[in-house]
Amino acid sequence: MTRRASLLAVAFALLSGHALADTTLLNVSYDVMRDFYKDYNPVFAKYYEAKFKDKLTVQQSHGGSSKQARSVIDGLEADVVTMNQSTDIDAIVEKGKQINSGWEKRLPDNASPFSSLQVLIVRKGNPKGIKDWNDLVKPGVQVVVPNPKTSGNGRYTYLAAWGYALKQPGGNDAKARSFVSALFANVPVLDSGGRAATTTFMQRNIGDVLVTFENEAEMIAREFGRGGFEVVYPSVSIDADLPVAVVDKVVDKKGTRKAAEEYLKYLWSPEGQQVAAQNYLRPRDKTVAAKFAKQFPVVKLFTVDEFGGWTKAQNQHFDDGGIYDQIAAANAKN
Repeated sequence: MTRRASLLAVAFALLSGHALADTTLLNVSYDVMRDFYKDYNPVFAKYYEAKFKDKLTVQQSHGGSSKQARSVIDGLEADVVTMNQSTDIDAIVEKGKQINSGWEKRLPDNASPFSSLQVLIVRKGNPKGIKDWNDLVKPGVQVVVPNPKTSGNGRYTYLAAWGYALKQPGGNDAKARSFVSALFANVPVLDSGGRAATTTFMQRNIGDVLVTFENEAEMIAREFGRGGFEVVYPSVSIDADLPVAVVDKVVDKKGTRKAAEEYLKYLWSPEGQQVAAQNYLRPRDKTVAAKFAKQFPVVKLFTVDEFGGWTKAQNQHFDDGGIYDQIAAANAKN
């Protein structure tokens, strides 16, 4: 190769490198998904760059699900939101006008690429002998759970406990309310999100049991080791679908719609589903689910549809002045 040809080859290589665009997405998500997206983002970025010749950077924001939704409504320019309940995305639709209605129909499974459920995390050896929801209302048992007003994690715990009480012999709404009231009377501190609740339980050493999403147990194992806690699967829990959506107003403003849509669609790919399963999120892909079946115990589940869906549950239980506020006020007086 002549010197001139060599120089032309180098110049072409440099130009080719600079031809790669540089796209940045902001994913506003809830607390306990930090570890999943830490693993997923580089897998997706590699796929995206190979397919589109476009270098992609994904930035993350994490906090309590409803608190995060409020940040987007107030102007945080998320390209995508990945939440743990549909009402937080609906709030962005209705109050912020940043997401178009019908978002849940744009992707499979009502835009929920995987699911989780609430489990009970106890100290090693389970010194309080906690086996099921009924043990959480016993005197002297401290329960750590995030605030249902700011955290979908906390709302799922509340509804799981309510549903458990309903399913007991003679169960009804009055008994369920009394049961949930007794459980929250045993909560020493209400953190704003699931990861903060984990910190309270594991680092501040507060509480006898942490109620959180199944996948959070794996994060605890990775960060703190597997010797300090045990996971107890209750007799019944709530099926938690974890929805995602493109923030239409932002991606159209920034010109990032293609990247944002690909980012969410890839969650359903075999690669995305495998990363989910490795992070103890229950995958939709049947092949991946079968591969990881041993790590997901079979639990009797019910859905939020038993409460009339998320909109009705939100209005009745968690909006200002709702049943949760009434329970909290009554407990504060006692």
